[in-house]
Amino acid sequence: MNIAELLVRCFENEGVRYIFGLPGEENLELLHAIKRSDRLELVVTRDERGASFMAAAWGRLSGRPGVCISTLGPGAINMLLGVADAFLDFAPLVAVTAQKNLSEAFKEAHQYVDVCSIYKPVTKWGASIGGKNVPEIVRKAFRVAQTEKPGPTHLELPEDVAGQDAGWQQPMSPAPVRYPEPPEETIKEALRMIGEAQNPIVIAGGGVIRAGASRELLKFINRFRIPLATTFMAMGAVPSDEELFISTIGLQQRDYISCGLEKADLVITVGYDPVEFSPGHWRRGSQNKAVIHISATPAETDAAYQSFELVGDVKRTLAKLLRSDTKKGKAPEEPAFFVRLKELERKGMPLELSGWPIKPLRLVNEMRSALGRKDLLISDVGAHKVWIARFYEAMSPGTVLISNGLASMGFAIPSAVAAKMLCPERKVIAAVGDGGFLMSLSELETASRLGLSFTVVIWNDGSYGLIGWKERARFGEEFFTRFGNPDFVKLAESFGAKAYRVGKESELEPMLRDALKTGGISVIDCPVDYGENMKLAGMMGEIICPM
Repeated sequence: MNIAELLVRCFENEGVRYIFGLPGEENLELLHAIKRSDRLELVVTRDERGASFMAAAWGRLSGRPGVCISTLGPGAINMLLGVADAFLDFAPLVAVTAQKNLSEAFKEAHQYVDVCSIYKPVTKWGASIGGKNVPEIVRKAFRVAQTEKPGPTHLELPEDVAGQDAGWQQPMSPAPVRYPEPPEETIKEALRMIGEAQNPIVIAGGGVIRAGASRELLKFINRFRIPLATTFMAMGAVPSDEELFISTIGLQQRDYISCGLEKADLVITVGYDPVEFSPGHWRRGSQNKAVIHISATPAETDAAYQSFELVGDVKRTLAKLLRSDTKKGKAPEEPAFFVRLKELERKGMPLELSGWPIKPLRLVNEMRSALGRKDLLISDVGAHKVWIARFYEAMSPGTVLISNGLASMGFAIPSAVAAKMLCPERKVIAAVGDGGFLMSLSELETASRLGLSFTVVIWNDGSYGLIGWKERARFGEEFFTRFGNPDFVKLAESFGAKAYRVGKESELEPMLRDALKTGGISVIDCPVDYGENMKLAGMMGEIICPM
C-alpha cells in the first residue's frame, strides 16, 4: 500500500462518499487509488472552482466535510475560490492539492508555486504530507474542518510522496466532538437579563442550523415571547410563517427590522457570526443595549459587539434555558413594540408584482410557490440575491443556500449539483444572474453526465445589476455594467438541458412548474426589471419607526 492508497483508505474511514475535482499529471497516484476504491467516487468537474463550490455545499448541507482535489499550480489556485467561500461561510471542507516532487520544491520549477502559503489565509489548518503520520494528518484535517467554527482545511500531496510505501500506517477512527455547556451561574444571569428586558429581540445566525438547534430555538422564542430575525445564513432556522418571526437581517439599508433593533433593550444572538452581518450595522445609535451571545465559541472581538456570553453547545444551551423555571420575571407576554413591528412587516412595501419584464418580487414569489417547504433554493450573487434574501419565505432549516461571507458569483450551479446528489428527493432551484450564469455554466455538463435533475432560473437584465444599483445610488448613473448575452436557450440545449424563455408575464408560473417536474436539467431565461431596485432602496430609506 502506498501513501495515495493510504490516503484513500483514510477518506473511506471518515465516511467520504464523493470527491469533487479534476485529473492532473501530478495527482495520478491518488486518482488511481480512488479508481480502485469500491466506496469512493470521483465526480469529475469541468472547473476546479466548481469542485470546491460543490465540496463546500456538501459540507454546509450535510455537516460533514466535503472533499475536493486538484493538481498543482493553476489547478490549485483555481480551486482556491470555493475554499475561500467555505472559509467565510463556515462550511466544513478538505481540499487536497498535488505538488511537484520534494526534490523540486523551493526552487524555480515548471508549475511550482508555494500552494501551502497561498491557502493558509483562507483555511483553518493545513499540512504538506511527507509520508509519515498520514493517518494523524488526515484525522486532524477532518476534525479541524468540522469543529466549531467549521471551515476548510488543506492537504498537499507531493507527487513522489504519493507513490512511497506507507509501511505499517493505518487509518485512525473518527471520534465525535462534544462541546461543553455554560455553567449554571451564567444561565441564571441570562434568565435574569431576559426577565428584566421590556423589548428583547433574537438574532439567529448560521450556527443554529449547524448545531441542529432549530426546534429548540422555536421553543425558546415561544416560551419567552421574543420576536426573532434570522441572518441570510440562518434562513429557515425558524419557519417564516411562525408568529414571532419578523424577517431576515443583512441588508445595509434601513429595514423594518431596524425599528425593532433600535427599540430593543436586549438583543439575544444565537449561533450568530459577525461576518453574517456586522454588529456595527444593527447597533447603530444603540451601543449601550445589552447583548447575550449564545454560541459554541466566544464572541468575536468587536467594539460594537460587547456581550454577556453563554459559550457552549447551542442546542443544549437553549435546552437548559428552556428547562429553567420561567414563571418568575419572564418577558411580557406580548411586547407592544413587537405588535407594532409585526404590523409594519405585514403591511409590507408597496412594490410592483405585475408588469413586463418580470418584477423581482414576482419572481421570488413564483419560486416560493413552486417549491415545497423542504425543497432547496440556491442563490448566486447579484441583485437577485438581495431580493431572495429579503423576501423569500424559508420554511425549513438548510433550504436556502447563499454565498454570504465571500459573496462569490458562480456559486449556485455547482452548489446545486452537490445539493441534488445529497438530497435527490428534493426539488432544487439555482437562481443566477446572467453574469453569474456564464461564470459556471460548464458544470451543467457535469450535472447532465451525473443524471441529476434541477432547474436554473436566469434573472436576465443584460448587466451586472447589483453594481449598477450601487452606482445609481451613489452617483445617480450607471457605468461599466452592460454586456451582451448569447442565446441562453440554445446554449442550455447544447448542454442537453431543457430550455425555456419567458416571453410574457403569464408564462412564468407554468414554465417553472413544468421545469421542476421534468427530469434532467432545465434552464429558464427570464427577463427581469431591475428598475425596482432603486424603488426598494428608496422605500427602505424612508421607513419611519412608529414605536
